[in-house]
Amino acid sequence: MDWLEAAFGFERSMVVSDADRKLVHAEMRFGDGYIIVDSEWADHVASPASVGGKNTQSVYIRLRDGLDAHCEQARAAGAAIIQEPADQFYGERQYRARDPEGHIWTFTQPIRSVSREEAERLGGLRIEGWHR
Repeated sequence: MDWLEAAFGFERSMVVSDADRKLVHAEMRFGDGYIIVDSEWADHVASPASVGGKNTQSVYIRLRDGLDAHCEQARAAGAAIIQEPADQFYGERQYRARDPEGHIWTFTQPIRSVSREEAERLGGLRIEGWHR
């Protein structure tokens, strides 16, 4: 959690530890949202560090602004930047970082409004529904 605070700017809002001070559950705020951080508490829960670096989930955090500075903060804290900040065809600027346990985090920031039709044309994809 110290690393998540330093690298990504999360703030602790709840931390639950057992009698040995081992993390059981934690919640960390970021803007209007929050994430839950747990330890490997059951056989079906593993950190990427325990399974050869494989990720089975995707975490996307949308920033209002300051994406490039956020990336530099993460890099300075030791994040492995696996995708440098870049503008995307769907109107977002994003970067990806790997934390010390191997979790991959995607941070994104809206930079322009793009219609579904334009995103389909630019991406060569078929899109049902749209978030704008």
